[in-house]
Amino acid sequence: MDAASILALYKRAVREEQLKISLHAAEEALAEHITRPEIEEAMLNAQLIEDYPDWWLGPSCLIYGRTDAGRALHIVASYSGLPVTIITVYEPHPPKWVTPTLRGGHKS
Repeated sequence: MDAASILALYKRAVREEQLKISLHAAEEALAEHITRPEIEEAMLNAQLIEDYPDWWLGPSCLIYGRTDAGRALHIVASYSGLPVTIITVYEPHPPKWVTPTLRGGHKS
């Protein structure tokens, strides 16, 4: 699936309330005080950063989007169809991320 189709699926999932939050994503969101509305806002204006089409849990990708208040979020989500599952969500920070779209020196 190409980037435009993936992002369109995410927008549709938000509009149709077809988002599932994994336990891991819920724990990360709670730890970073990220709300579901913020996740939805970021998904509506996201750009695809990394695609994982062959991931063992199913096709997924890392997207970057901003909330209406300007908060940068990274979201890893499935894209095999509806509902879309949010696998993790976090704010990108150094040293892992130099900018919200550029990885730093440490991968993990």
